Amino acid sequence: MNTTLASWKAYLIDLDGTLYQGSRMIPQADRLITELQSSGIPYLFVTNNSSRTPAEVAAHLTGMGIPAKEEEVCTSAVAAAEYVAELRPGARVAPVGEAGLLDALQGAGLILDEERPDFVVQGIDRTFTYDKLAKAACWIIGGARYVLTNPDLLLPSQEGLMPGAGTISAAIRAASGVEPIVIGKPSGILMKHAIDRLGLRNEEVAVIGDNMLTDITAGINAGCGTILTLTGVTTEANLPDFIASSGVHPDLTCRTLDEVRELIVRRG
Repeated sequence: MNTTLASWKAYLIDLDGTLYQGSRMIPQADRLITELQSSGIPYLFVTNNSSRTPAEVAAHLTGMGIPAKEEEVCTSAVAAAEYVAELRPGARVAPVGEAGLLDALQGAGLILDEERPDFVVQGIDRTFTYDKLAKAACWIIGGARYVLTNPDLLLPSQEGLMPGAGTISAAIRAASGVEPIVIGKPSGILMKHAIDRLGLRNEEVAVIGDNMLTDITAGINAGCGTILTLTGVTTEANLPDFIASSGVHPDLTCRTLDEVRELIVRRG
């Protein structure tokens, strides 16, 4: 048995591209999670998506047949809100984002304020406008600290790839001249948030994901194990290019979620 695999006690599992694509479950995702549960192996769902609340993420998974609970979900929005709340409890925050971000900020005891914010916290915002760009730039130039939930340039959708939070951030960075504090993968902030919830050491946790530039890079940067799945962004064809561009190698690579399940659940 792989000695690295033997040391992993829990798993941080990516969602889009790993367990599902849009509203379609990736084959055997339900079986993987069900067997982790029945085997008593701890795990959390970890997503860069800031648009949904943890409850909405869990409902989305459950609706596809993947068992999930709200408390098993870590989102970049919740991690961003908790990060700001730790820096300055009760801070005034101007959000640029959707319901999942607003809910997380208020849940962390932060005050929504578009007059004199201490922080601008930005995620995906599918109603982003020139007016919102102008306001965000003015707040940041005026001294508000800029926090970005995740740097994803593109998001998968039913219509294909769409601009993500990172694309919006590119406009805000260009207008303000300020680089944001990045929370989501490949940043270590979201990873620390999730690992702290598990109560384990970094080396006892492995990341399962389909994206070399976010999931796998984040896991390696955090000192975690990594299992790459060829179920989404990364494929057998483009894997060499992703290794070259990211400069990292996953500990293990699986073509399907059945292979992941066999490695983890059947390892003994």
